Amino acid sequence: MHLRVLHHNNCFDGACSASVFTRFHRECIGAATRYSYQGLQHKAGVQFEESDFSGDENAIVDFKYSPSPRLTWWFDHHQSAFMTEADRAQFDAQQADGWHAMRHFFDPNYISCTGFIAKIGETKFGWNTEPLKELIHWANIVDGAKYESACSAVEMDEPAFKLTMVIEAASTETIQKIIPLLTEIPLADVLQQPFIAFQLTPLWEQHLRTIDLIRERARVEDGIVTFDLIDKPVEGYNKFIPYYLYPEATYTVGLTRSSFRTKISVGTNPWSPISHEQLANIADICQKYGGGGHARVGAISFPVDRVEDARRAAGEVVQMLRG
Repeated sequence: MHLRVLHHNNCFDGACSASVFTRFHRECIGAATRYSYQGLQHKAGVQFEESDFSGDENAIVDFKYSPSPRLTWWFDHHQSAFMTEADRAQFDAQQADGWHAMRHFFDPNYISCTGFIAKIGETKFGWNTEPLKELIHWANIVDGAKYESACSAVEMDEPAFKLTMVIEAASTETIQKIIPLLTEIPLADVLQQPFIAFQLTPLWEQHLRTIDLIRERARVEDGIVTFDLIDKPVEGYNKFIPYYLYPEATYTVGLTRSSFRTKISVGTNPWSPISHEQLANIADICQKYGGGGHARVGAISFPVDRVEDARRAAGEVVQMLRG
């Protein structure tokens, strides 16, 4: 039996979730003879094609819900997990069905999807997650922005942080090689794999160039860091760079463009002294434009050719944050 696992691509928690789910399925379900992986990126419009669900069983982890009848397993923890009210209604209705209630899981209160999958495995299937303590710990740190400081996040003083840098820049093929290793060997050993180790120096040099570029482009006003990198070949960047450069800032709104989308990244400074009750809900703001995320971080995707629409929306987001 072929199990196809769809996961959030170029995301540490997405890769860890795929790995933890694979090990859970192998040890608790045991029906698959082959696992394959497909990374998913948030984009404007339709998120899935029916051809994505080509396995005998199909799973989505750390990504939006699909109403496809071919979806066997689903785990997510994003506030914006449902594209439409109809999708949410379908999920809720199916929870009364014992089969779906033991296959489709959602809880936006979990820090990481990795930790969520592990907890479901423990509580509903009696799975022993003790061997995964290191991975769960670091997935919670990375996805929950629980870094000790902006310096720690940007200067990458832990193997998990360096591996996050690799995964965020990696090709689909590289991530597919990383996923099976994450739950089998320590993260420090994953970094030493030859197909990863040779990338560390050029990625670090690119990271330093991006810091300089954001320093050059960024503007800070009313506690909001804004920058536009649409004309530069920067598809991704360390989201804590703005707070490393401007620790007094509360929010970030950044614009980038890749081969398949124009993206607005919206974030909250994890080290801001402002109480959570006073902070804007980023997911709510991003959902107004078809995006989403978590209460403290989110993103909006536009088609690659709608640059001016993205810039206009970014300006509106800044005004909402000021409000």
